Amino acid sequence: MIYELLPPSDIRVLSSIAPFDIETFKKQEKESLKEFIDSMFETMVKYGGIGLSANQVGKPYRMFVMGGHPEIHKGKKWVCFNPEIIEESKQTTRLKEGCLTFPFLFLDIERPSAVKVKYLDEDLKEQEEDMIGIVSRCYQHELDHMNGLVFTEKVSKFKLDFAMKKRNKEIKRVQELWKQRTESSKK
Repeated sequence: MIYELLPPSDIRVLSSIAPFDIETFKKQEKESLKEFIDSMFETMVKYGGIGLSANQVGKPYRMFVMGGHPEIHKGKKWVCFNPEIIEESKQTTRLKEGCLTFPFLFLDIERPSAVKVKYLDEDLKEQEEDMIGIVSRCYQHELDHMNGLVFTEKVSKFKLDFAMKKRNKEIKRVQELWKQRTESSKK
C-alpha cells in the first residue's frame, strides 16, 4: 500500500511523536507491523526518497525507514522504532538535503558527521550502531521529524527564501515539460 505524503503545513508533520508501543499499534491499525513497514518502504521508494518517517504519512508512530538504495551501504534497509542518538561527533559536515515533505527543495544543512544511535528494529529488538556519512545524515533528518522539526527550520529566512525561488523555477520547468509531452502525445 502506498501512503499519501502530508503537506508541510499539516500539524502531524510538525508534531513531536510519543514513543512507539506495539499494543497501541495493534489497537489502531488493521494491517500487521510487517505490512506497515513494507508500505513505508514502498511509499519512500515511490516518491524517490532514502528516508521516510511515519508522521510524514500521518501515522502517529515514533518510527522511520531509510536506506534501500543500491548505492548506499549495498542497499541495506533500516527500520527504526523509538530512535535515539546516544553520541554525536564534534566534527560536522555541511551538505545539501532534500525532504519528501518539500519536493524540489534542497538546503545546505550542517550536521554532525557521525552518530552513535539506538533503535528498535523491525522485530522490535534493540540495536546500537555507529553511523557515518549519508546514513548518519539521513538518520538525523528522520529523527528531527520524530521531534516535530523540519529541515527548513535549520536555515536562515534568507537562505530558505532563495532556495524556495529555485524550487519554484524547477517546478515550473517540470510542469512545462509535462505540458509539452502531453500535447505532443495527443498529436
